[in-house]
Amino acid sequence: MDREQTVFDGDITLVHGIRVGQAENAEARTGCTVVLCHRDGAVGGVSVRGAAPGTRETDLLRPGNLVEKVNAVVLSGGSAFGLESACGVMNQLEQMGVGLEMGDIRVPIVPAAVLYDLGVGSSAVRPDAAMGREALMNARKGMKQGRFGAGCGCTVGKLIPDSVPQRSGIGSASITLPEGITVGAVVAVNAVGDVYHPVTGALIGCGRREDGTPVPAEGLLFGHASANRTIRLQAGSNTTIGVIATDCCLTKEQVNRLADVGHDGYGRTIRPVHTQMDGDTLFALATGSVDKDVNFVRICAAAAEVTARAIANAVLLSARQAE
Repeated sequence: MDREQTVFDGDITLVHGIRVGQAENAEARTGCTVVLCHRDGAVGGVSVRGAAPGTRETDLLRPGNLVEKVNAVVLSGGSAFGLESACGVMNQLEQMGVGLEMGDIRVPIVPAAVLYDLGVGSSAVRPDAAMGREALMNARKGMKQGRFGAGCGCTVGKLIPDSVPQRSGIGSASITLPEGITVGAVVAVNAVGDVYHPVTGALIGCGRREDGTPVPAEGLLFGHASANRTIRLQAGSNTTIGVIATDCCLTKEQVNRLADVGHDGYGRTIRPVHTQMDGDTLFALATGSVDKDVNFVRICAAAAEVTARAIANAVLLSARQAE
């Protein structure tokens, strides 16, 4: 397994109208990440491909439903308990006068998704409203990658019994197209499967034996007739969650399509992916900050690419922190 692979440049905050804030409890190995939109919000969409998701406000993002714009997206550890962090973000945004105008009040629209990290640190410590508020107040341009925010307790390579999963984290990447449109992604990688580099195809994340020997899951999946009796199964104990953003103008239908094709980036890097043990979820945002026309096929291709790069960065930069 070669960890000396390319780390990709850029992050999602290079998208005009997007900032990121993070907070974590490093000792308990859990945290949350807030993707904050500009004050007017961004057109939002979502695609849920895993079979064990933990989410909030995803139905609202479907095409045909009333609300088009969201104010922030929360990615959190803590399993379903971690959805409380979105309440802290929502309450703080209300105090800041941000949200959907409903008579004499504003209702902040804050979709969220969670991953399961209760078994890696302290299961009694979960991201809560206070941590969500802290992450929001930390929002700025530029972001830390690796074992921060929602990536603090992430691991990968969990199919093989008697192996130690590899620590992972949160990663981000971006591409600026010749027209001046930027597409970026941020992903917290807590997959049951292994992770492969999207350019070289090299294995960069998997479980290991006690002596440090890597044990790729593909040998078990495709090389042993008894695989169904030896795969480690624990539904809902994993999940890769992320956000794609672009600064061009897109419709709600297009943004939902962007979230759909972004999962191609998951498929390029994670094996196996979208299993019944994962709640893989990907949000998409269009801030509309750059008024330029770009072929939608190009934007979708860039979305899949930056998602794959962000996943690789999550694993590679987490490994570098351990060195």
